[in-house]
Order: sequence, then C-alpha cells, then structure tokens
Amino acid sequence: MSLKVDAIRECLEGVIPGTIATASPDGTPNVAYLSQVQFIDSDHIALSYQFFNKTRKNIMANPRAMLSLINPLSGAQYRLSIEYLRTETSGPLFASMKAKLAGIASHTGMGGVFRLLGADVFRVHDIERVPGETLPPPPAQRNLLAGLRATCERLRACGDLERLLAETLTCLEQQFGIRHTMVLMFDAPSDRLYTVASRGYEESGVGSEIPLGHGVIGVAALERTPIRISHMNAEYSYSRAIRESASRSDWAHALETEIPLPGLREPRSQLAVPITTGEHLLGVLYVESPHDLRFTYDDEDALVTLATQLGMAAQLLQNAADAAEDAPAAERTPRLVGGTPLTVRHYRGNGSVFLDDDYLIKGVAGSIFWTLLRDYADKNRTEFTNRELRLDSRLRLPDISDNLEARLILLSRRLTEREAAIRIEKTGRGRFRLCVDRPVQLRED
Repeated sequence: MSLKVDAIRECLEGVIPGTIATASPDGTPNVAYLSQVQFIDSDHIALSYQFFNKTRKNIMANPRAMLSLINPLSGAQYRLSIEYLRTETSGPLFASMKAKLAGIASHTGMGGVFRLLGADVFRVHDIERVPGETLPPPPAQRNLLAGLRATCERLRACGDLERLLAETLTCLEQQFGIRHTMVLMFDAPSDRLYTVASRGYEESGVGSEIPLGHGVIGVAALERTPIRISHMNAEYSYSRAIRESASRSDWAHALETEIPLPGLREPRSQLAVPITTGEHLLGVLYVESPHDLRFTYDDEDALVTLATQLGMAAQLLQNAADAAEDAPAAERTPRLVGGTPLTVRHYRGNGSVFLDDDYLIKGVAGSIFWTLLRDYADKNRTEFTNRELRLDSRLRLPDISDNLEARLILLSRRLTEREAAIRIEKTGRGRFRLCVDRPVQLRED
C-alpha cells in the first residue's frame, strides 16, 4: 500500500532540512537544501521559492524532481517523486508559508536573506521508504482526538457566549496542555480584532486590539487560514500593535487609549486559527508557548476543528438570544445612589469612553456603553435586551456578524477590571441590567 503525504507530516516540520534533486534539460543533476516543505493535502506539497537559483531554473525547464525527507523523531528517510504544478504569490498558502519562513529566518539570524517570493505547488506521485535502521517513535504525550471529543462535549453544554469562551480556554489547558491562550473577535467597521478572553497571563488584556493583517493573529484573520510557526519570530510578533503616529489635535486623542495585548515576551511557538461561520469571520483563537516546536500539524488540525465548533456554537447562541421570547423584565426604579459623582466622557469620533480621566473602552463597545447610560439618565432605564440594542439606530451595528454578545462581554469585563461604579448583570437569555452605584455626569465631545 503506497504512502501518502499525510502519513509523513512529521518530516515537514523543518527540524531536518529536506534536499531536492533536479536536472537541467541536458540531464545535469543538481542537489540543494530546502528552507521549507509545506503540507497541503495527501497528494500535494509546497516548496518555498526564495531565489532564482539553479534549482528554480531546472524546475521551470523540467518539472520533475526527487525530494528527500527525514523524520526527526525516528530517523526514517523517505524519497518523494514530485512534479511542479504552479506558483502562488498570494492567498492563504502563501501567507502561511511566509509566516513560517519568517520564523525560521528569525531563529537562524537570516532575516535579510529568507524572503518568500512564492509558494511552489507540487504533486507527489510516489513516496518510497529508504531502507535503514530507525528509532522507535516516542510515546504520544496526550491523545488529541480524545481531548477534542471531551472539549466538544463541554462546549455543547454552554448556554451563553461568556461560558462558551471560558470553557474553551479551560479545555485548552486541561485537555491539550496549552497554558497561554486567547480569543479575539473581529470588529468589521474598524477592520480590527479585540481580545474578549485570555488565560495564562498576568494581565487579561481584555479590550486590546490588533489590526487585520498584522502579526500572526491578524494574518490568520485576513487570509482565513491557520498560521503556525515553531520558532521565535520577530517579523510576525504581535506583542504590541504598531501605533499610528498621526498628529493629535484634541485632548481626547492626547489621552492613552491603548490596552496592551496580553502575551509572552518571547513566544517560541505560535498558532493562530480563524473562527468563522460560513464565509464570515468571527474572530481568532490564538495559542502560544515559550518552547520551540510546541505545536505540530496534529495540534493545528485539532484546533482548526475546535475553532469550527466554537464558531458554530457562538452563532447558535447569538441566534437563540435574538429569538428569545421571554416576557420583558419589569422595569425597576433606579435606586438612589450617593457619593462623589462619576464623570463619564464620550468622544463621538471613535466612540471612546473615559471614567473621570481614565480610559475605559472605545469603538462599538464604547458607543453601546454611552447609549445605555443615556437611557439610564434620560429615561431611568436599567433593563435592556440584546434585540433592542441590535435594532437601535444610534449604534449603527453592522448588518452581519455584529458580535453584540461579545461586545457586551468585553464591556462587562472592562467595567469589572476597572472596579467601576457601573456594572452589567445578565438577567436572562438576551437580557441584562445596568447597575449604577454612584451618581453619573455625562459629557459628550
């Protein structure tokens, strides 16, 4: 029974460089080392195109080649008969290989040399095992399939998005042994991702943002493809988003409004997986480790499946919250509160909100918070529903994938972390209450 590429994926991790043998039109052979061999499917691989060298010249003239790979765990060697099909210079495959190559370059000090020009796609016609002594494979540290099954069972029991996110991060630690994790949701109006949950860091970073297309997380979201790198990677580091240096014209812009992203100072392995529903991007599931080669192709497969389940569950919970037909909660007269008034300042330009002079939140979540406070101050309202917010013309939520539930979770957690005199309490499916413990003064600029 002939071997397929998926049976030898451990050889493609880049621990031991592969070698490729090509021939010129007159039959002159050439052998060269490869920077990267990328798994595509059971019959196809991609090789990194970085230079127009002898190998590249031969391939363009004669598409047939022989590839030699070694399993770094067992020492088993394989010969692959391959045929060049095409070169991709954009899209998910190119983005994934570019990220991985940047990690290799950073790890080896070759950042100025390792620049991906294209992803050369090859068909694998045959895989031959080379005779020789091998080592027994090391025992698996954990059963990823069993962990995935247990995780899906726990997620199935979640009744709201907040619990769904918490269970996801708990299961990643308990079932997969991954300690440093976060979930970011996509904000379509701003083309940015914002952190709604994290685990394993001193600071939660809830509310921190990263632009679409920036770093491992942003590229995974932009290309809708998992990005996995196995070495320290300066080019794709996400630890702080690049801040715009535009001139600041007013007091609001002069104040600090950036929440630092959580994360390891020097991650050695990173894996970012997009969370989607249909064609729509919901967010990104991101994990990292201080150790090289922590995440394998098998880890990637497991987390891609988990992210798919997470996306479907999040969409179902949102639909259920929208369709909730519970009787409206009786409006309660806001209780009298005393103490020093809390000044809440709102800036319409970017939706940023400050409690006294301290930054709280911005964007759509900031606009939601301001809308709730306006109704509290003007109408003495404390009870609200997701449905009415979604239909509120003052908010101008996107028509598709507005992630309203995630924005409310983000707002609630920011208020809790800031120990503010205002908090949000969930009162039922798709319902919540605004609790205010001090007098508020609202100012809008």
